[in-house]
Amino acid sequence: MRYFRLLVLGNGISAYGSYLNMVALNVFVYDATGSALAAGLFMAVRLATNVVSGWVSGRLVSVHDRKRLMVGADLCQAVALLSLLLAPEGTRPGLLYLLAVVTGGCSTLSQVALRSSIPEIVGAEHRVRANGLLVTGRSLAMIAGFASSGVVVAQLGYSAAFALDAATFLVSATVLSLLPVRTRAATDAADGGTGSAKDSGTARRTARMLLGTAPLLMAMIAVRAVDGLGSSSHNVALPIYSSGLDPDHPATFISQFWATWAIGTIVAQQVIGRVTKKSGRTPGERAFALGACVMSAGFIVVFCGLPTVPAVIAALVAGAADGFTEIVYVSRLQTAPDDQRGRLFGLSASAENTGFGLGMLVSGALLETFSPLQVVAAFHGLAIALCAALLLWLAGRGRAATAPPTREAPGRDSPTVTEGRG
Repeated sequence: MRYFRLLVLGNGISAYGSYLNMVALNVFVYDATGSALAAGLFMAVRLATNVVSGWVSGRLVSVHDRKRLMVGADLCQAVALLSLLLAPEGTRPGLLYLLAVVTGGCSTLSQVALRSSIPEIVGAEHRVRANGLLVTGRSLAMIAGFASSGVVVAQLGYSAAFALDAATFLVSATVLSLLPVRTRAATDAADGGTGSAKDSGTARRTARMLLGTAPLLMAMIAVRAVDGLGSSSHNVALPIYSSGLDPDHPATFISQFWATWAIGTIVAQQVIGRVTKKSGRTPGERAFALGACVMSAGFIVVFCGLPTVPAVIAALVAGAADGFTEIVYVSRLQTAPDDQRGRLFGLSASAENTGFGLGMLVSGALLETFSPLQVVAAFHGLAIALCAALLLWLAGRGRAATAPPTREAPGRDSPTVTEGRG
């Protein structure tokens, strides 16, 4: 865990650059083109790249060295940002969409590679704690990135923002390349991390694994996809709702919300780490489904027009449940064998990004007609319904597993055993 803490620091710095990048680039696209359509197209290209790259990343992570992939992803993003920074102003609008592809694809690849590597870096018994540290680091990076982006752009300009973005990726790549960590299982590392000779067999084993465990794994991935819908709805609705609460200071409630949410994720990381260490058991599918229900309910309550203190408490609960479900979900997928893990996380990334991207489009359209509460309640309500169905199914599986075998009574169509004299 000593080296892993440094990895978390580097990943947090990289995540800060990603969130700063997200805001600065979106604003820059609009300023450079003067077109809301162009800004929307830029976001659409990036989201589409995130979805597609999930499938591609799963394969790359399964057959190539994951540490090199993560370092390469950071370096590619740094080079892309520096290229935009150094390009003549007239060519920048055309480079923006290429940048969207590079940043969207590389961020997904880095995430899939890192999640797949955790059990090999820290050991399977420490993966829950490690996932909690990563969730906390990324949550703090998101708050810092969103909070500082406006100040950086307004005070220093776009060039400084892009240079700072590039520097964060360079720092992350440097930290990761210097850490003596193993990101693949020992048998794969002995093959040089290529896995090319076993690739077709691995693909077949992965397919059989997915078919054998499809009901449970696919249900959990489906919940994450619908969670993406819900997440997009409160992200889109939050500025509108905050403006309605205080038109003169719309950023106040947004800042309170995200700060409290981040505190909640930190609390979740601390609690789950202590519980897992004390009990020696990792929360499973039921805990994941219950946590997702609490998270969605918390986000709905935030938009109910409550006074500040109850709303902040609801945001704290939502953040804690959000962090909890993230840790449990990732830890559950990490129980898969190393040669299958990459494709699972690639599929998960595609599902989550699809849900989030679709939700951004649909919730934005619905908010033209419906209130923020109605839209958020509809999207998160769908997640609650799906989680309730998963809980019922898990309960049914549990009863079936513990039920004693039944014996069929003899009848006309069933054979009977008779005693003979001999």
